[in-house]
Amino acid sequence: MANDNITNKQSLPALTAADFEPVNINERESEVIKRESLTAWRDTWERLRRNKVAMSGLVALIVIIIASILGPYVAYWVHGYDYQTNDLMATNQKPSALHWFGTDDLGRDMFVRTWSGARISLIVGVAAALIDLLIGVIYGGIMGYFGGRVDTIMNKFSEVLYAIPYLLVTILLLVVFEPSLGTIILALTITGWINMSWIVRGEIMKLKSREYVLASRSMGAGTGRLLFRHLLPNASGPIIVTLTLSVPNAIFAESFLSFLGLGVQAPISSLGSMVENALTGWMYYPWRMLFPAVLISVIMLAFNLLGDGLRDALDPSLKNK
Repeated sequence: MANDNITNKQSLPALTAADFEPVNINERESEVIKRESLTAWRDTWERLRRNKVAMSGLVALIVIIIASILGPYVAYWVHGYDYQTNDLMATNQKPSALHWFGTDDLGRDMFVRTWSGARISLIVGVAAALIDLLIGVIYGGIMGYFGGRVDTIMNKFSEVLYAIPYLLVTILLLVVFEPSLGTIILALTITGWINMSWIVRGEIMKLKSREYVLASRSMGAGTGRLLFRHLLPNASGPIIVTLTLSVPNAIFAESFLSFLGLGVQAPISSLGSMVENALTGWMYYPWRMLFPAVLISVIMLAFNLLGDGLRDALDPSLKNK
């Protein structure tokens, strides 16, 4: 064994003066792996882009948004149809080159009304989700940051409010007040913000004991700076995912309310109200229900696919869970 050690030592190359010469800059640069530095958001986008299912949802949403904006104008430029002009000589016509999605019981072009209704449904869904975001972030941030008795009281209040049936509260509010676009958005946010507040609360409680937060607090950072500079930005992943998934929930709720006759009122119509109007004659004129119903389904599916993809991209550890 000793002979083997001696042999190994004798086989090592001897050091020379050249080994102690400083490395020139070209040799040093040749060993550097050149790679673009990625920010957290850029890294998230790269992971999202590799998710083909989520990207298909994103592409579908982009196409639907563009079509809801430009579709009615295209039909007006090509055929001269607008949103609410009646043509009693062309009622309940099948889809054709003249009316791409057919006509309804008043002779109105279904292509124009479908994309105009999609615009209203998207406005309701996005507006309700943004209000939920605003209330939920503030309420949940206060609960999570202060904790203790403040958290207990606020959390109990949100639990009591959450126990009340969501649709019952919404329907009662719409019965008391005249249904309109603003009233519907307000009704959808009465309890819709609670889930967001719980998500924010949990993230803040998890993050507030981190070293960088404690260091910032020891340097005199106030509550506002800690929340909006350190805590909420680092909790943005779950917040964004919850926001994305809140939009289809609001769209579905609005469609259900419209189906009950409590949605947006004429002359404005949403996809849900169009389905409700088509219900009486769907066996004879199925296209009147087909196009808005399919579009509602595609919008909700696209948002859900995008939300799942964002969840995996923002937190890869959840991908297989």
